[in-house]
Amino acid sequence: MSLNLSKGQAISLAKSDGGSLSAVRMGLGWQAAPRRGLFGSRSREVDLDASAVLFADRQPVDVVFFQHLVSDDGSVRHTGDNLVGGAGQGGDDEAILVDLQRVPVHVDQILFTVNSFTGQTFAEVQNAFCRLVDETNGQELARYTLTGGGQYTAQLMAKVHRQGEGWQMTAIGEPANGRTFQDLMPALIPHL
Repeated sequence: MSLNLSKGQAISLAKSDGGSLSAVRMGLGWQAAPRRGLFGSRSREVDLDASAVLFADRQPVDVVFFQHLVSDDGSVRHTGDNLVGGAGQGGDDEAILVDLQRVPVHVDQILFTVNSFTGQTFAEVQNAFCRLVDETNGQELARYTLTGGGQYTAQLMAKVHRQGEGWQMTAIGEPANGRTFQDLMPALIPHL
């Protein structure tokens, strides 16, 4: 059963049987919002990009995004760049896989972002979401809906962070501006 997250809400990534999750997928889905024009409505393609920034003691130590698909240690992997989003089918348009057991012990947080590489605002996007899936069985654990449009070009989606011996996910859901994860670094710092 999936949990719909609210901004700032945290969930534990421990399994109901007392074990912990070993691998998760952060999925991102979206579609371009139709625009009304002189000849009816049509959509302009929107290129959203998912990124994962790995932090150790509040310092960025690695990043996974469309130009660096695998973390240096191999524990985090991007499945590839989608330049146009989905057709409203509800599946993941981009995904980042995290092998929680392989994440180096010094990495204590992984923050996930989404940005509009082509610069369109979220007012031009609809049905956007991020979700956390147990990669071992495909069960969706949590979903965060990237609601409402807005005149911003990025979203700080969520973070996965160490909590005792396990991991926890917190939905951030904060709008930002920037075309790349580098542009978002100052906005990420308050969420560490």
